[in-house]
Amino acid sequence: MNSPFPALPVTQAYDSDVSSDLCLANAQLVLPDQVIKGTVTIENGTICDIREGDQVPTGAIDCANDYVIPGLVELHTDNLERHIEPRPEVDWPHLPALIAHDAELASTGITTVFDALRVGSIHSGKARYSDYARKIADELLSARGAGIFKISHFLHLRAEICSETLLEELAAFGPKDRVGIVSLMDHTPGERQFRDLTALKTYVTKKRGLTDVEFKDHVENLLALQKRFGSEHKSGAVAHGDRLGAVLASHDDTTADHVATSATNGVGFAEFPTTIEAAQACRAHGIAVMMGAPNLIRGESHSGNVAAQDLAQADLLDIVSSDYVPSALLLSAFRLAEIWNDLPRGISTVTSNPAHAVQLVDRGALKKGLRGDVLRACKLGNIPLLRGVWSQGNKVS
Repeated sequence: MNSPFPALPVTQAYDSDVSSDLCLANAQLVLPDQVIKGTVTIENGTICDIREGDQVPTGAIDCANDYVIPGLVELHTDNLERHIEPRPEVDWPHLPALIAHDAELASTGITTVFDALRVGSIHSGKARYSDYARKIADELLSARGAGIFKISHFLHLRAEICSETLLEELAAFGPKDRVGIVSLMDHTPGERQFRDLTALKTYVTKKRGLTDVEFKDHVENLLALQKRFGSEHKSGAVAHGDRLGAVLASHDDTTADHVATSATNGVGFAEFPTTIEAAQACRAHGIAVMMGAPNLIRGESHSGNVAAQDLAQADLLDIVSSDYVPSALLLSAFRLAEIWNDLPRGISTVTSNPAHAVQLVDRGALKKGLRGDVLRACKLGNIPLLRGVWSQGNKVS
């Protein structure tokens, strides 16, 4: 795609640029299965050497026993939508929004992101959702091509089953769009995430300012859309995901039957299963379980569903997503490390596990030959404090 934005000078480019060299020494290196005292060296954007010892070579950064971990991999964040629409019906200028979103994620240690965009619009009723994904995707890909971003961006298309135009919107995307994930989002009232209509009412009325009567009409409209399009949209979204070469994700699986259907559809990972039953079924089918960092940090789901902490303690949690709080991702990894008494395992839920789930084999761990996406962090009490973020060896925060 030809970018309408001027390319940055090479010395200022980020996503398309690589560093000359970087050496982080005298650090606690969090490797896939252990923590060692040592040095990691990055050349031409790639990890070229990892060695034990507390020596500080000439020109290296002395990390003074801080942790060095892989850059965080984020699979599902609503953060871009928050920047594009900071208030209901407020359409913020898109390029500044994209730049601010990118910079915010970099500042929290996220070096790879799958930006979630809704596909599937509703043009009837009070709570309407317009078609915006194709336009934002074009602008995002143009900005990436111009080297504007600090970190690595992919697309995540949230396929809304209860909508009017899902398949038409999905058809507008092609293999060159870097769509990494298509998730099946069935927000039918009374099912999955919103089995409790009180939680749905709180969410929608606060976000869209609906009256009680308007909320009732919204629920009836969604139920009608599910009845009219549900089956066609689900099968069509699965087919489009395959056409795009994307990993398929389920969303809010609640029962073992939901998970069995997900397995039949070829789902690679499950976003936010709402019950222990569903998480156990995912494990039985070999489907990775992803939960939200805010749920883990708060100790409960805002929708009244299963707590991420309970799944972690039951050994049913594989991946963490920041969801709607980017800074919660690193915090969650360290919280899980406390629960499991295993720092590498906690870190893997936000690095190697999500990278593996979306088939990114070039990042997610401190290993020779992988991308030089790394973080330096220390602990302030039990809170991780970022001291530096590098993407392909370039300091981005």
